[in-house]
Amino acid sequence: MSAILALDQGTTSSRAIVFDEAGQVLGTAQQELTQIYPQSGWVEQDAEEIWSTQLATARAALAQAGLNAGNIAAIGITNQRETTVVWERATGRPIANAIVWQDRRTAGLCEQLRAQGVEALFTGRTGLLLDAYFSGTKVRWLLDHVEGARAHAEKGALAFGTVDTWLIWKLTGGRIHATDVSNASRTMMFNIHTRDWDDKLLGLLRVPRALLPKVVASSAVCGECDSAHFGRGLQIAGIAGDQQAALFGQQCTRSGMVKNTYGTGCFMLMHTGARPVDSHNRLLTTVAWKIGETIEYALEGSVFIAGAAVQWLRDGLGIIRTSGEVEALARSVPDTGGVYLVPAFAGLGAPYWDPHARGTIVGMSRGTTAAHVARATLESIAYQTADVLEAMHADSGIAVTELRVDGGATQNDLLMQFQADVLEVPVVRPKIYETTALGAAYLAGLAVGFWKNADALAAQWQLDRRFEPAMSAACRAALKAGWIKAVKRSRAWAEAAEGD
Repeated sequence: MSAILALDQGTTSSRAIVFDEAGQVLGTAQQELTQIYPQSGWVEQDAEEIWSTQLATARAALAQAGLNAGNIAAIGITNQRETTVVWERATGRPIANAIVWQDRRTAGLCEQLRAQGVEALFTGRTGLLLDAYFSGTKVRWLLDHVEGARAHAEKGALAFGTVDTWLIWKLTGGRIHATDVSNASRTMMFNIHTRDWDDKLLGLLRVPRALLPKVVASSAVCGECDSAHFGRGLQIAGIAGDQQAALFGQQCTRSGMVKNTYGTGCFMLMHTGARPVDSHNRLLTTVAWKIGETIEYALEGSVFIAGAAVQWLRDGLGIIRTSGEVEALARSVPDTGGVYLVPAFAGLGAPYWDPHARGTIVGMSRGTTAAHVARATLESIAYQTADVLEAMHADSGIAVTELRVDGGATQNDLLMQFQADVLEVPVVRPKIYETTALGAAYLAGLAVGFWKNADALAAQWQLDRRFEPAMSAACRAALKAGWIKAVKRSRAWAEAAEGD
């Protein structure tokens, strides 16, 4: 039997899934990652733990599938994007913890650059907003704050990578320093028009070009992993950031198709074809993937905190023991009792882009219970998604006819139905909901001929359930008006606190 091994390195866990030719799961394994919060607004991870958990899950998934490296046609990698690792080329040792995409420590640097009048330059060349979310200012911070880092970087002694690059480096024993176009397009240093690192932007960020990886296609053999890891060398043939991989896994390969992934955050992407579409509503223009010589693009809206808000209910408040308990608790009440939760724990993403927003609960009374807070938490995920879809419609002019969904939270039927209700658009859930890993597998398999062509992949997509809108227009309008009021209460909170 021949199969594809997909490595799915996410924000809160490392996973590996083995897929057969029909796109079915043969084996899977997952390990949670330690989250490090040195101070308010800072989020870090141990890059060595990212690597060790990813390798362990890959081996465990193969074992569960009853396969060995001889059965694997190729490896596909998908990853949390923007998370930044810098390491020594000679030793492979990280110079500091990885700075996670949620980290807001460089918000002040972004404001300084904005004051220099260069935001339009960054947006025009990268398709991104000038925000702490992206990798560029995180690299700058490490070079400025780790002793000796800048001098070593300028000598070419250090390497930068997002998580895909870090995994490729470790898998190949330091032989390959590469990223794909989808991940490169999230760094704030990559020009999506020239399709290369941009020297002007690197100069503004004070990031030496010698630090950067080679940019390769999303579907192509970029190297072979060291035989020590799996008993023989395996070709690394697919690479894509997690949201682009999910777009491909959902087979949203035609212009106007939209998917939303419900993970730690929520990420909605609309396929826009062979040309980048500029956003006028504070969305991102990003590279979807490169297959062969063809690059395709997408519009993206990013919600920073989605599933992470449910984890907060579990770990921070202790009102549920497992994330899976949240639906039953939320269903125990008919509505939120007027409670709104805005989970701006790491600021607000699209379309607000407010790094100073903070988590807020409003509308509570003496009768408010844990169940109301749980239901408000789930509904906040749907409201944030609705904000993004409205902006996407305004940018593209395309009336979305359905929203394809994936990620762990899509198994929550209460959330999916409420999502359809507030969007007034059908929500479509596929049978294989872990489409991020599937997209990475598809990209790898195409590169090595495991699948013959894109048509063979499109035929594999299967419907699990379609959620139709069932809420009255009046109820929808009232609920969304309350959400807008709640968001206003959360805006610029940290900025105001700092000024007090």
